[in-house]
Amino acid sequence: MAGADIGLIGLAVMGQNLALNMDDHGFRVAVYNRTTDKVDGFLAGPAAGTQILGAHSLAELVAALSLPRKVMLMVRAGEAVDAFIEALIPLLGPGDVIIDGGNSHFPDSTRRTQALAERGILFVGAGVSGGEEGARHGPSIMPGGNPAAWPLVQDIFQAIAAHVDGIPCCHWVGPDGAGHYVKMVHNGIEYGDMQLIAEAYALMRDGLNLSVDEIQAVFARWNNGALDSYLIDITAQILKFRDIDGEPLIDKIQDKAAQKGTGKWAAVSALDLGIPLTLIGEAVFARCLSAMKDERVRASLILPEERLSFKADPEAFVHHIHDALYASKICSYAQGYMLMREAAREYGWRLDLGDVALMWRGGCIIRSRFLSDIKAAYDRDPALENLLQDSFFRGELDTALRGWRKAAAMAVGLGIPAPAITSALAFFDGYRCARLPADLIQAQRDFFGAHTYERVDAEPGERFHTDWTGSGGPAASTAYEV
Repeated sequence: MAGADIGLIGLAVMGQNLALNMDDHGFRVAVYNRTTDKVDGFLAGPAAGTQILGAHSLAELVAALSLPRKVMLMVRAGEAVDAFIEALIPLLGPGDVIIDGGNSHFPDSTRRTQALAERGILFVGAGVSGGEEGARHGPSIMPGGNPAAWPLVQDIFQAIAAHVDGIPCCHWVGPDGAGHYVKMVHNGIEYGDMQLIAEAYALMRDGLNLSVDEIQAVFARWNNGALDSYLIDITAQILKFRDIDGEPLIDKIQDKAAQKGTGKWAAVSALDLGIPLTLIGEAVFARCLSAMKDERVRASLILPEERLSFKADPEAFVHHIHDALYASKICSYAQGYMLMREAAREYGWRLDLGDVALMWRGGCIIRSRFLSDIKAAYDRDPALENLLQDSFFRGELDTALRGWRKAAAMAVGLGIPAPAITSALAFFDGYRCARLPADLIQAQRDFFGAHTYERVDAEPGERFHTDWTGSGGPAASTAYEV
C-alpha cells in the first residue's frame, strides 16, 4: 500500500466528509482513526467503492503516503493535536507536512509551526468552516503556518474548497497562527450573526406578536435581498419545521445556547489588542446568560417588568427590524476586520483582507451576498481604514439608520433583550463621534491615580498632571496605553 496523496487522521463527521470530498476530486486518501473499528466501518460504509485506503496504525498510514508526505489531523483541538504530532514526528522526515484542520487556538498553531520547523517538518494550521455539508461538498479553508508548505497542499485544498464565480474559497492567509486566527474571527462573526438573527426573531415574536409562520415568511423573504445568507436561509427552514404533533419544533427547544470557545477567544484577543469588538462580545455573553436558565426563571418571578406603551404598524416595523439587523451586521464585520487588521500589525502578518472576504463567500457558515460587497470595498481601497468608511457601506448605513434606531428603541421600551443590536448602535454612534466623554474619565484617572492626560492645546503624546486637591504634589504615575 503506497502512493496516497494525503493521510487523514480522525474519522468523525468532518474527517469522513473531507476524505470523501478529496476522493471525489481525484486525490487518493489514506485514513486512520485511533479506534480502528471506525476505519473498517468507514471503508465498508460511506467510503465503499472509493479509492480511499484504510490504515490501522500511524506507521501504516505514513507508509501509504507518497513523498513529501502530508498528514491532516481532524481531531479535537488541544492535547489531542499535540499527542498526534508527537507520535508522527518519528515517522516523518524533512519536508513532510502536518496539517491541523481543527478549531485550534492560534497561539498553539504559532507554537507548532515554529517547533516543527526546527525538526524540518512543515506545519499548516488550517481553519475549516462549513460543517458536515461544507466538508462533503466544498468548505471554506483558511490555511496558515509555514509558507513552504503552501505549494504542497494548495492543489488539494483549492480543489476541495467551495468555489464562487470560479474562485476557490481558499487562499494562503499568512505565517504561524494566521490561518486559525482568521478562522477564530470567522467564528466570532458567526456568533454575532446568530445573535442578531435571534434578536430580530424576538422583536417580531415578542414585540410585534407575529406567529412563527409569519416570522418564517419574513426570513424567507429577507433571504432574497441584502440579507441573503446561509444563516438567514436555515433560519427560515428551522421556523418551518414541525414536530411530530404538528406544532413548530422551535417552541420545543430549550432556550440555552452552548458554545465551544472560539467566540470567547475572539473577545479575549480583542481585549488584548484594544479593539472594541463589542457586538461579538455581547453575543458571547448572551450565550452565557442563556445558560443560566434556572436562575433566569427564578428572577422572572420576582423582578419587576415595565413595558412602555408602544404602538407599531407591524409591516413598517418588520422593515425597521430588517434595517437594524442589516446595519448591525455591517458593524459586526467592521469590528471583525478591525481585529484582523490590528492582529496583522501586532504579529507581523500581511493579511489580505479582500482575500478573507473571498474565502468566506462560499462553503462557510457566514457565507452571504454581503461578503462580495466587502471584497469590493477592499478592491476600491486596499488600505481602507475601516469598512464603515467605505462609500457603499456609508450609504447602506445612512439608509438603515432611522429604522435601526426605531427597532432598538422598541426593544428597550418593551424590555426585549437585544444586546447585539443595541451594542452595535452604540459602537456606531461612538465611532462617528469626534469627541467622546473619555476626557472626563481621563481626568478622573489623573485625580485618583495621577495617571496624567494629554491636552487638546499641546503636542500629541505630551503628558500633563494636575494637583486636583492642592495636596497631591507633582509626582505622576507612569503612562501606558492599552
